[in-house]
Amino acid sequence: MMTVYGMKVSGNCYKLQLLLARLQRRYRWVEVDSARGETRSAEFLARNPNGKVPVLELEDGRVLTESNAILCFLAEGSTLMPEDRWQRALVLQWLFFEQYSHEPYIAVARFIRLFLPADHPRRGELPRLLERGHQALAVMEQHLAESRTFFVGDSPTIADIALFAYTHCAAEGGFDLSGYPAILTWLASVRAQPDFIAMASA
Repeated sequence: MMTVYGMKVSGNCYKLQLLLARLQRRYRWVEVDSARGETRSAEFLARNPNGKVPVLELEDGRVLTESNAILCFLAEGSTLMPEDRWQRALVLQWLFFEQYSHEPYIAVARFIRLFLPADHPRRGELPRLLERGHQALAVMEQHLAESRTFFVGDSPTIADIALFAYTHCAAEGGFDLSGYPAILTWLASVRAQPDFIAMASA
């Protein structure tokens, strides 16, 4: 059985839970609390020298890191990863967008607000994070507002899973989604998918 090393309140780890539930794949979960330094232990660093979760360990001992790379690997051969070359490229486009233009702002703002003390100096980063996060949300809103239910094609893909993970809890980072009706409709569509599971509470 494959093993996932992750932290359940992490959106990047939640992506894997969403996908594996949808695929109805069995796996073993090992909780790793990065806030307590568990990703810096010698044992963990032997699996991922970058010291981050999630980590996927296959039955044969091979290890894969980086959440979106893991999504691509696990979704191969399913409807969540299109066979068409162009459609696959569009999925990858949104996966890169999520990691470069979305997660660094929306996820980081959530981390600062939820996990750091009120007087922590990193709270000074929040205005810029909110500005850049809203820019990402505006790009998503524009795309979805063009009569799209999902980000690529007419059915959900791992692009939706990747973007859902931190968008659905963006309010925890201080983002008001009420001004993004297309995003709200899309979030409801993702939640309505078979085998959907909720994220653990932070």
